[in-house]
Amino acid sequence: MKGIVKRFGGVVALDRVDFGVRPGEVMALVGDNGAGKSTLIKVLAGAYEPDGGEILLGGRPVTFKTPQDAQKHGIATIFQELALAAKMPIADNIFLGQELTRKLFGIPFLDRRTMRNRTRQLLSDLDVHVPDMNAWVENLSGGQRQGIAIARALNVDANLIVMDEPTAALAVAEVDKVLQFIDSVRSQGKGVVVISHNIQDVFEVSDRITVLRQGRQIGVRETGATTPEEIIGLITGASAVKVRTRRPNRVPSEAN
Repeated sequence: MKGIVKRFGGVVALDRVDFGVRPGEVMALVGDNGAGKSTLIKVLAGAYEPDGGEILLGGRPVTFKTPQDAQKHGIATIFQELALAAKMPIADNIFLGQELTRKLFGIPFLDRRTMRNRTRQLLSDLDVHVPDMNAWVENLSGGQRQGIAIARALNVDANLIVMDEPTAALAVAEVDKVLQFIDSVRSQGKGVVVISHNIQDVFEVSDRITVLRQGRQIGVRETGATTPEEIIGLITGASAVKVRTRRPNRVPSEAN
């Protein structure tokens, strides 16, 4: 994304923002509330059309007028609400809107066996464990639901997966599992964008960090070459920020 501009009336939500993700990379997108993160991602997802700038995919300019356009180009967005059908089984959620069928005497029927087998493979690739393939999603944990949402994105062969606050409101054990899911997607050579307020998780899983403030991109840092103090300073505009660590190499989310 180069020089992206988005206005809402007289309000400039994005002011010539540059943002890029490489294959096999986890790019964290951070910033305070109102920094422009959600707007930028909605432009990338095809929910908003930019008022300026361009989007390039594999070096080629593309235009997204709808979310379906973005999906056809291999971009899948997993919003914080996940948009899963709570009272439906796992495989039905994975194939929601893209159900497989087979014909019997010329009449199409859902090919549930193929869908279940494909679902098992996707969950196995991500190391997602569920008690029962026929379980309704509403009966699964938050971490399991995140795994299913990621599996659905992989099922449509997405090359870039955008995750909005994937670890919000999860227990510590489930946070670690979701971070493992993200690492698994990266290992498949796919790009991942993680939007998070949790600096601890950002430093654990990302390769690079892009910081937005007041609608502008003000810094991109290699995760291994920066510190939580520097990133929080960029987010807040402060020149120096002290952060207390809770355990080695991890920083509490309260630092935000």
